Amino acid sequence: MSMQEMLRSNGDDGRSDALERELMEKLRLRGDASPAKCTRQEQRWRSDHGIVDARERFLRAYGRLRDDLVGDDSCDLTDEARRWLAQMIDYNVPGGKLNRGLSVIDSYLLLRQGSEVTEDDFFLACVLGWCVEWFQACALLLDDIMDDSHTRRDQICWYRRPEVGLRGINDGIILKCHILIMIKKYFREKPYFLDLLELWSEIALQTSLGQMLDLIGTHTGADGLAKYSIEGYRRIVKYKTAYYSFYLPVANALLLSGAELEDFSSLKDILIEMGIYFQIQDDYLDCFADPNTIGKVTTTIKIVFRN
Repeated sequence: MSMQEMLRSNGDDGRSDALERELMEKLRLRGDASPAKCTRQEQRWRSDHGIVDARERFLRAYGRLRDDLVGDDSCDLTDEARRWLAQMIDYNVPGGKLNRGLSVIDSYLLLRQGSEVTEDDFFLACVLGWCVEWFQACALLLDDIMDDSHTRRDQICWYRRPEVGLRGINDGIILKCHILIMIKKYFREKPYFLDLLELWSEIALQTSLGQMLDLIGTHTGADGLAKYSIEGYRRIVKYKTAYYSFYLPVANALLLSGAELEDFSSLKDILIEMGIYFQIQDDYLDCFADPNTIGKVTTTIKIVFRN
């Protein structure tokens, strides 16, 4: 039974329809934004490589994964708890640009160029892509709480909703736990299963340590500016953002295609540098851009200057 059907069975038909419409509008708006940025040459290239319809197929996989997680019977949850879980997932996971998840799909299709990609193969790529988006949602949810942020993805931060508050901390932990559930369900029998677990464990630790470096190095007020350096900043963004945003999607695609990660150390170095460059741009926009344009109000840089 889907989450929507469960809500209806409990007399919550109107609320279910409203949540479903809100979710589909999020996906539609984000889906409409990307293709317009492609030139005709880029669109032709994506078509030649089978990537044009990949986004739509990726989006369709989301509902299946969400319903599986909400309906998971490993815990005896109440209907109220499952409704909370579904709303929390829909609010935090699918509303972004989905670049990280789609990078898994695009990379996998390029790696498999010249060979047939079955529906099952493509769905497994979607699972790993959504795992990256689940991780992104967890990281942003918790980071917003620690940074005292206000908005994210054109909406109020989850923890700032009056019914959520600091309960959002536990919601972030749940999102992270979902990743292991999905990997175990779909990849347990794969020859690269242990490699996947090691990759995700390593990236989770690196990201958490990057967050720690950020918290102890930049939340000290103006008096701590003397200790701040570009080397320290690069260290923070390397571990907090670059590994999971740029290396993780490609590494997942490599493992899915049967490659050995140790054979691609140079590629890893390039992706990390790309991630650092991306985060420099993002932090600059957080500080100086119009929040109405970037869709969020954050304190990533400004917090250094408090007091």
